[in-house]
Amino acid sequence: MFGIQYLRAQPTSYVIHYHNGAIKRAGPGLAFYYYRPASAIVAVPLNSDDAPFIFNEVSADFQPLTVQGQLTYRIRDPERVAALLNYTIDGKTQQYASEDPQKLPLRLVNLAQTLTRSLVQRLPLRAAVHAADEISLALLELLAKSPAAAELGVEILQVTVQAIRPAPESARALEAEAREALLRLADEAIYTRRNAAIEQERRIKENELNTEIAVEEKKRQMREAKVEADLAVETLEQQVRASKLSGEIGLEQERARLVDARVKNAQAEADAQAYAVAAALRPLAELDSDVLQALALQSADPRRMASAALKELAQNAGKIGSLNISPELFEALMR
Repeated sequence: MFGIQYLRAQPTSYVIHYHNGAIKRAGPGLAFYYYRPASAIVAVPLNSDDAPFIFNEVSADFQPLTVQGQLTYRIRDPERVAALLNYTIDGKTQQYASEDPQKLPLRLVNLAQTLTRSLVQRLPLRAAVHAADEISLALLELLAKSPAAAELGVEILQVTVQAIRPAPESARALEAEAREALLRLADEAIYTRRNAAIEQERRIKENELNTEIAVEEKKRQMREAKVEADLAVETLEQQVRASKLSGEIGLEQERARLVDARVKNAQAEADAQAYAVAAALRPLAELDSDVLQALALQSADPRRMASAALKELAQNAGKIGSLNISPELFEALMR
């Protein structure tokens, strides 16, 4: 009514009230009446805002890639921003009177693209695809130190690079290469597993062979011990047999000495007897045989006497012409 209008700003809006070209009041979240025909209201937002971006860049090896992300900023010096861009509000519609407020994020995105290009062009495609976090940190640092960002009166709060994507052909090539690398790794894993299995089997066989060798060594030691024991037993038996043989030899030697002694004794005894007989018969040997015969007939039995008579007859057979023996005499001689 009569051009008088009431304005109540949000706490996140920095309001500048120009009256007849001069700043009458300025501050966040103001509420006041003003005369619209002579006033100009500027409202600069103080809250943080996101500016998404997507860039088409080229890597160090001349491969196209797409960088997608967003940056978060807030206006730190609203009066400087108001001096650079038109944030005037239409009193009737309570909307911005121009499109300048949309230029601020665009300028920030352009600045971020320039800095991103300088970062991406240093990296080959393979490294750039995996460098989203590193590029985010480097881009935030560069924007914070950028004189252009400070000149705009804004503060960069955060920069997030969400994805760095290569061209479809490059992506397929990388996927194929990565797939081949994975297949090679799988083959190497299979090869390693087989080698491990072979090595394990070799160790098992080696352990088995070592066990068999140890068993055979024990058997050999047992055989050697048995042979040594048998040899010791045989040695002892030989010693026993030798002792027995020595004893028997000694016994036989003693027997031989005993026999020799007995023979000598018997010979001496026979010699003594022969001497005694010879001594006893020596007087008889000096006698005449007829005397001896006569002596024998005196003490002999009739048969001896008959035999002596027959002997005499036989000795004098040449002198006897004929000899008659009666049957009774013959029978008597036979008895």
